[in-house]
Amino acid sequence: MSVTWRHLPASAREIAVAATDAVEAAKARDGAAYEAATARLGGAERSGLVLGAVVRLLLEETHPDGLDGDDVRQVLEHCVRAAAPWRPEVDPHVVLVLLASALGVYDPGEDSSPPDPAAIARHAPLLVADLLAVTGRPVDGYLGAAFTEIERTERHD
Repeated sequence: MSVTWRHLPASAREIAVAATDAVEAAKARDGAAYEAATARLGGAERSGLVLGAVVRLLLEETHPDGLDGDDVRQVLEHCVRAAAPWRPEVDPHVVLVLLASALGVYDPGEDSSPPDPAAIARHAPLLVADLLAVTGRPVDGYLGAAFTEIERTERHD
């Protein structure tokens, strides 16, 4: 993926930089850098939308034939188990919400405890980093593609 996000408005670049920092900190298991980056993400409006699009793109790439319930469970378990040693507060419910949202099957109205934007910001980079380990590619291209997709969707609405 060669799409770039560096030409975007400042608010979008802020999300992209914070997401990149958080994903890189997750890969390095750097708690302090992760906390700082996810705090910035949590305060950035629409960061959940962007991270959700990145997750969806990664799921499509890593599961080109689609996902079934077992695939979702495996992605969820792998992410939580990989994160738990250095992020013991990782919440499987939030990761499941991220997966279900990215797949378009999550209804927050039916969730008795939907995660807030800060929880999404603290968990999405963990999932993105875990999925990136499968692709072996950097997050930049996925962010660029996510912004392009969001822009295209908003133009058609």
